[in-house]
Amino acid sequence: MIQQTTSSGEGPEPSPYLQRILRARVYDVAIESPLDRAPNLTRRLGNRVFLKREDLQPVFSFKLRGAYNRMVSLSAADLERGVIAASAGNHAQGVALAAEKLGCRAVIVMPVTTPDVKVRSVASRGAEVVLHGDTYDEACSRARQLEQERGLTFIHPFDDPEVIAGQGTIAMEILRQLSTPPDGIYVAVGGGGLIAGIAAYVKSLWPGVEVIGVEPVDADAMSRSLAKGERVRLDTVGLFADGVAVKEVGVHTFALAQRYVDRMVTVDTDAICAAIKDVFEDTRSILEPAGALAIAGLKADVEARALRDRDLVAVACGANMNFGRLAFVAERAELGEEREALLAVEIPEHPGSLRRFCALLGQHSLTEFSYRLADPRLAHIFVGVQIRDHSDTEALICRLESAGFPCLDLSKNELAKLHLCHMVGGRLPASAAPACQQGRELLYRFEFPERPGALMAFVSALHPNWNISIFHYRNHGADVGRIVVGVQVPENELAEWEDFLSSLPYRYWQETDNPAYRLFLGASAATSLETVEALPV
Repeated sequence: MIQQTTSSGEGPEPSPYLQRILRARVYDVAIESPLDRAPNLTRRLGNRVFLKREDLQPVFSFKLRGAYNRMVSLSAADLERGVIAASAGNHAQGVALAAEKLGCRAVIVMPVTTPDVKVRSVASRGAEVVLHGDTYDEACSRARQLEQERGLTFIHPFDDPEVIAGQGTIAMEILRQLSTPPDGIYVAVGGGGLIAGIAAYVKSLWPGVEVIGVEPVDADAMSRSLAKGERVRLDTVGLFADGVAVKEVGVHTFALAQRYVDRMVTVDTDAICAAIKDVFEDTRSILEPAGALAIAGLKADVEARALRDRDLVAVACGANMNFGRLAFVAERAELGEEREALLAVEIPEHPGSLRRFCALLGQHSLTEFSYRLADPRLAHIFVGVQIRDHSDTEALICRLESAGFPCLDLSKNELAKLHLCHMVGGRLPASAAPACQQGRELLYRFEFPERPGALMAFVSALHPNWNISIFHYRNHGADVGRIVVGVQVPENELAEWEDFLSSLPYRYWQETDNPAYRLFLGASAATSLETVEALPV
């Protein structure tokens, strides 16, 4: 979603923050991060795209700038007592680093949902970590209590003039690193400290440069606040981009955003995942979700406004990625880029249908295929297909339906993306009894070299008279493809089936007696743990 917030015109008057930013002390701990051109994004988007690499800071985030600038201004007495902060991770690391540099005690309250990599990083710098609540706001409430109980100085993550000024030094570097001012700068927004500092500096010197804020659709406090003209407190916030999971923006940051921010963009989880992949392809670095937010917003804004031949900067603001999230990011990135379509397809339940369906896919590679025999007349398969864009999906659906394979596009269906793809299956039902006359169901695992067309070659090798009752495949990005196949072979054709298996250039394993298959996928008669527990795995 794109939302205009201020008019351009001659621009606002110079910011009183200009001098604060120019005087900010950040380079005791921060580096002047590079401004790198993103060649792949530049080529794809038709604009010159630059990434401000704050992910390369010592704590892998911009947050140390504001934290240190605030703490270096504290009195000796305040430093002696120590500081406290609340943070989802990146501000915490900035405060911990600043405390280590300045020789003061630091207590950090972090939500229990904070990625472990950030918790460990904070603790490794000697800070005391207190885990409390599910969101930043709950952690902040606890930090305010401890502030009073222990007599500590609270270092706000965004709503403090010195913190805002410290983050504003990023804009100072951007304008110095480009030979001419950019057309737009895209900035991730949580509480608003980063965009407030950048916008205040940019609009003081080059009011014609657009400053665009980017938020997740499920954590859009700034977008709603600017639209309403007053700060709006969200009831809940999404936690995927934990670095910007803030229910209410700051007083100072909101006032500056009202004055200087040109527009807001909101993006969903799939778009963020796609942006993480985009940056990896351009830099071989992996951003955290909040760190890739500005890139996702830049892409959405370029498409929405049909921007061309512009100089556009996105602040890559953090790289504290939890390793456990990478599988989810990789899975959703293809959907976010519209490079994968998820379809429910209905095919006639008779030999040869699967081969005919695969032939209609043409040059499209399958990324997922889940099927379980359920009805002797019709089969419903869950299939993932690599595509070029949305129009490619529409053309494929049209081709399949014209050939007698009704389709339903599930690419935007959260239930399908999160759960259904892992749940398609079940037992061979009683309603399929006529099909069972074709022979006992046999289950096999196959491995084959993962290359374009390999899955189609495997399907084509199957005898058309053998009924496929289970088929599951998922492209995991490995060098081998893995398929589970259930097949019904008549008794008088078992020797022919064995000959077929021995002729395959693939590795395979028979799993018919595997207890997991017997319990969850096998015929309805094999149901108890007692029946299968003695079987070999």
